[in-house]
Amino acid sequence: MTPGRVAATLKLVDFASHFFGVSEETIMDFVEEHKAGRKRTAPVPGFPRWQDVVLEQEIPEGASVLDLGCGCGDLLSRLMETRHVRGQGIELDPEAVASCIARGVPVIQSDLDEGLRGFPDGSFDLVVLEETLQTLRRPMCVLKEMLRVGRKGAVSFPNFAFWKVWIDFAIRGRMPVTGTLPYEWHDSPNVHLFTFRDFSDWAENAGVLMSEVFVLSEGMVNRYREEDDFLGEEMLVFVEKPV
Repeated sequence: MTPGRVAATLKLVDFASHFFGVSEETIMDFVEEHKAGRKRTAPVPGFPRWQDVVLEQEIPEGASVLDLGCGCGDLLSRLMETRHVRGQGIELDPEAVASCIARGVPVIQSDLDEGLRGFPDGSFDLVVLEETLQTLRRPMCVLKEMLRVGRKGAVSFPNFAFWKVWIDFAIRGRMPVTGTLPYEWHDSPNVHLFTFRDFSDWAENAGVLMSEVFVLSEGMVNRYREEDDFLGEEMLVFVEKPV
């Protein structure tokens, strides 16, 4: 790196430290960590995602739950066991569908982008959409359908305004790779990149109430604060139509 580039980087680090409220040392550690090669991390098999833990605490006993993009049925299986929910999953991948069936999780093989026409209005207490919204071709249609068939929705997604994403763009000039975005640009399933503020704008324009927001930041889960717009790595938002 040339002296001029080093000076420019230090100025950006100083700005980012003040803007995001993150120490310069933490930012430089992140930059240095990625110099030799960016880390790609994968979920630990059988280990619940942080959103799953929150959902298990928040979902009422015996509720009816529709899980969109349910994968192998990990969440629904636990909810059926610990919260005695009446669960239903929707999944496109045939191997994941087979895994659901093998563990006794009700599942329908279907493409979410085609909608939820088979379900009547208000047929579920809660509809869950975990880490899937950004991968859909028609995310707005899925959100609309979600709130049609469910009295409430729970949506989790990576926040593309997270400070490490900004650093990847601004200092290293590359698409972000973080713990929750473990993909290179050419193999990422994420086709619609958005931030928590973008999601908030959608909710306001659609007349949707965000009743609860949980944030993953530096490995800790907390309820939303304004500074989490940039400090939050992932968000879990409970949404509902006003009565």
